[in-house]
Amino acid sequence: MNNFDFAVPVLSRGKHRNPRKGACFMEFASYLAGEPWSDHPSCTHPLLAGVARDVNDCTTDAGRSRLAPLIPSVIGLTPDDPHVVPRVTAVCIQEALPVVSQERQYILAVALIVGERQLAALDGRPLDSMDPASQEVLDSVPSATKWARAFTAKAHRGTSDYARRTAPRAVSCAVEGISQACVPDPDQRLYRLLNNAIEECRTWVPAKPSRFPQAARQAVPEENRVAQ
Repeated sequence: MNNFDFAVPVLSRGKHRNPRKGACFMEFASYLAGEPWSDHPSCTHPLLAGVARDVNDCTTDAGRSRLAPLIPSVIGLTPDDPHVVPRVTAVCIQEALPVVSQERQYILAVALIVGERQLAALDGRPLDSMDPASQEVLDSVPSATKWARAFTAKAHRGTSDYARRTAPRAVSCAVEGISQACVPDPDQRLYRLLNNAIEECRTWVPAKPSRFPQAARQAVPEENRVAQ
């Protein structure tokens, strides 16, 4: 018997050569998506897949089974909107920043400020404007925020560098920081972080075109219309 004989998969840390050796969150996603066995499947946005791998590995053995029902929800989440990386990074940092160690707070505050500036530029807003949730969490760590603002005022980081390096490192820092924080419910916080990242990524998936365009709908007599 192996992990795939159960209705709900039994997850474990790290990479596995095949299902008989076990499965991590994204390996099971690759299986469900019909892709080759991998913890980096193409069925999920790369940053979201990184969040899932990190949460899988940092959650305790006792808490990891709760992650399994989330696996199908990451399949097909591959939006290419430029908002995805800074927004997913932001929701991860928002969960972690108030509880992680001071050293990690400095790192995460920088990543959050840089990401928020990218979002402001994308939306045509003033670069110092910020999402209320991000502002609130930065206000909760004033020392780290003050240092991060001074640092980012001098630093110049490109969008590609943020997406390739800063965001994945920030996400890992957030997840690992929660797992090591002096809080009574790290598994619950990690579950919430992953769930929030999934939901944020979902908001940027392009809407599917209607099967019954409005123009065609208007051409059909009202008594013959079928509710959509």
